[in-house]
Amino acid sequence: MKSMGIRLEYAPEAIPPIHEGICESPDIDREVIVGGQSADGVETITSFVYGDPTAYESLLCDLEGVREYDITPSDDGFFCYLRRDLGPEGLSLLNALAQRTAVIVPPIEVRSDRTIRLTVVGHSSALAAMMEDVPDGLQLTVRWVSDAVTVSGAPVSDRQIAALRAARDVGFYEIPREAGIAAVAAELECAVSTASELLRRGEANAVERVLESGP
Repeated sequence: MKSMGIRLEYAPEAIPPIHEGICESPDIDREVIVGGQSADGVETITSFVYGDPTAYESLLCDLEGVREYDITPSDDGFFCYLRRDLGPEGLSLLNALAQRTAVIVPPIEVRSDRTIRLTVVGHSSALAAMMEDVPDGLQLTVRWVSDAVTVSGAPVSDRQIAALRAARDVGFYEIPREAGIAAVAAELECAVSTASELLRRGEANAVERVLESGP
């Protein structure tokens, strides 16, 4: 079983109306779908939207097929419950992502740069089929793949954390730098090349996690 983080980018002419509204509105940053389902052409979702509820509600009022919605304001944004009819673009996307042995794992992040980011868990064959069946107007990019069931990319390992902590303790990150990689290696009781590799990978994974958790 594998996990795969993917990025879907819409072409300008193919983007669904509500996603287009998020991209065009200066008052909405992104929407994070935390749960939902679709049945008989009707989609029901719950999400948290980072933005102004009035701006988002105006998008819903202009959108055909909205059956009902409820908005609850909160810090930094609002929660939204939405039921709507799926148009052809929604159905084609769901068909492409629907594989018998694959599961879409929330959250699903709808961003203001015409992209959607999500995680899929399943057998390798199902993930490969998903990549081949992307509808026209969408570009799929694989951001990371893991042999474990996870909703994020490569984590910072225990050894990498130990290396980062040792580097901090000896002053490797001080400005100006108080110690070099040899001091980190001595603290870890390993070769300089090993310490350098642990730090490089740990820093890369740590930065990725920070950026992924941000806007």
